[in-house]
Amino acid sequence: MLPSYAIIASAQSKAQRSTFFSSSAHQITMILITGASGFIGRHVVQALMAEGLPCRVYLPPWRQRRLPWDTNHPNAPAIVTGTILNEETLFQATSGVHTIIHLENALWWGRLRDLERIEVAGTRQLLTAARSARVGRIVYLSQLGASPSSAYALHRIKGQAEEIVRGSGLAYTILRPGIVYGLNDAFISHIAMMFSINPFLFAMPGEGEVVLHPLYIDDLVRAILISLESLDVVDRTIEFGGMETISLFDLLQTIMRVTNMPRLILPVPPYLLRIITRLYNLLLPRTLMTPQWLDILATNRTAKLSNTYDYFGFQPRRLEDTLLTYLPRQRHFLNLLRYTFRRRPRGI
Repeated sequence: MLPSYAIIASAQSKAQRSTFFSSSAHQITMILITGASGFIGRHVVQALMAEGLPCRVYLPPWRQRRLPWDTNHPNAPAIVTGTILNEETLFQATSGVHTIIHLENALWWGRLRDLERIEVAGTRQLLTAARSARVGRIVYLSQLGASPSSAYALHRIKGQAEEIVRGSGLAYTILRPGIVYGLNDAFISHIAMMFSINPFLFAMPGEGEVVLHPLYIDDLVRAILISLESLDVVDRTIEFGGMETISLFDLLQTIMRVTNMPRLILPVPPYLLRIITRLYNLLLPRTLMTPQWLDILATNRTAKLSNTYDYFGFQPRRLEDTLLTYLPRQRHFLNLLRYTFRRRPRGI
């Protein structure tokens, strides 16, 4: 079955992408993807396979048991095994590479120690190996609101990683998307799972006035592919999101409407939800709401609405249109059980 980005693309946009990559494919000798088995990474790998672009993935051993792409496909990526802190295997992975798409992160599951080791120390080690291997460029996926001086751990650590990328001496593109969503994502799908727990109430952080800028996964993948060859995004930090911005309260209402799970929304002070989240983290292997989840909801996270078109030349899809393609068909309570009691991701 074709990935969703291939299904939704128009014939004209396919032809444009094919011409674009065929005219410059000789410039790309090899693309390395870190974090390739994650939500975003697996979509990027499948997109590169569909375009016939040579790619290599860097994965720790425990993530290679069930790879989310067809390993027998003629364009399947080569696999290098190692962790993001292993100097020897990092140099092996980066040798002969022209561009790195750095997606390895602990965004949704990691504790503070995981974030610091994977996002900061891991990025530093990767760039050290990349300089030794004479890699040409890195595309780094950050987060709207990233800043080394942020009061929130997620955005502070993402900002520190950005500074490491900028000071690496490599050509770079730093992408700061809004909340990325799609089938089996860790935000909107988690909200739907939380609706399935309680048929009456949903505990909303704060008053729901925080404004978000969701971006559909296929639109992010398309932007990443275009950024591989666009000179306009080299040595730039680009903030972008979907077709519209939306408050948290309106987002909850939209998800309830799409899933047909109406709930009474109960505003809860964010500090109280942080305490509850810490307790759940002690009791369960995984929790739907994490400290990073609450960091994202702490303040407005938006970009200029026209940025996706200005930088990448296409209009992203509307939120509700994309939710309708997959969210109503999911068995949210079963997904909740599978997620909550699955083994916790392993830190490096």
